[in-house]
Amino acid sequence: MDIESFKNLAGLQGMLLIMLVVGLIARKTGTITEAGKKSITDLIINIILPCNIIYSFMIEFSYSIFISCGVVLIISILIQVMCTAISRFCYNKVPGGKKEVLQYATVCSNAGFMGNPIAESVFGSIGLLYASIYLIPLRIVMWSAGVSYFTHTTDKKTLIKRVATHPCIVAVYIGLFLMITQIQLPAFVNKTISTIGSCTTAMSMFIIGAILAEVNVKTVISKVTLLYSGLRLVIIPLVVFAGCMVFRVNPLLTGVSVVLAGMPAGTTTAILAAKYGGDEKFATKCVVLSTVLSLITIPIWCTVVIAIGA
Repeated sequence: MDIESFKNLAGLQGMLLIMLVVGLIARKTGTITEAGKKSITDLIINIILPCNIIYSFMIEFSYSIFISCGVVLIISILIQVMCTAISRFCYNKVPGGKKEVLQYATVCSNAGFMGNPIAESVFGSIGLLYASIYLIPLRIVMWSAGVSYFTHTTDKKTLIKRVATHPCIVAVYIGLFLMITQIQLPAFVNKTISTIGSCTTAMSMFIIGAILAEVNVKTVISKVTLLYSGLRLVIIPLVVFAGCMVFRVNPLLTGVSVVLAGMPAGTTTAILAAKYGGDEKFATKCVVLSTVLSLITIPIWCTVVIAIGA
């Protein structure tokens, strides 16, 4: 991993932490009130994130691209299957409020926010293309099975309807349609969607910081959060790396898949927990600790995959 790539990676992660601190200060000083926190959360879920999702699907599409990117797409699907299985069987002894957080955080990493810029920084433009393809299954699972962890109901039809009509799932429908049909939206519409969607990272980190302001920092590190971070940042990418080695996957595809598989907990973990009455404080601890530890693990994984020729 060259010095320039390392600087770009460190800069991106440093930016996320600074945004988090800004949100924390804003909550401590009353700039973000309790009511304001709820309003911002609703704004992110219902408007900003959907725009970000739609824009993420606006990539060049052709059958030849899917053929060339088929391997990374398959790897991504298998990773989602593995993470879903882990979330289904590994947290049965964890109390309900924390269980749903760990389930979502295992299935949904922060690859959606950090993946593309890191892939482009480390692997160049071709890495960005592969990352965009990799994120398709993740986004679909994130806003289907992922949302279902927080939207509890005994009526399965109601649950399916609630998930299927969630604004972020509707955005996936629209994004897939635009990508497959290659319909070009008017420039001003495209720019509007892009501009609103670009607020996702900043607004998400502000909310994480605002929630963290209400958390005892000394309790962020615990046995559960450490075990989760180890699973998310070390075990999952290690399994992906081993699998790619066994099946002799192209080194570049291996590199992109491993690095994206090793991203920390998605910031939406805390946002959805806050939105649907989950354990938002525990969710924030998972996001914060895994993000901080990823400052160490992501550069290590980048170095490893580059060493094998990615």
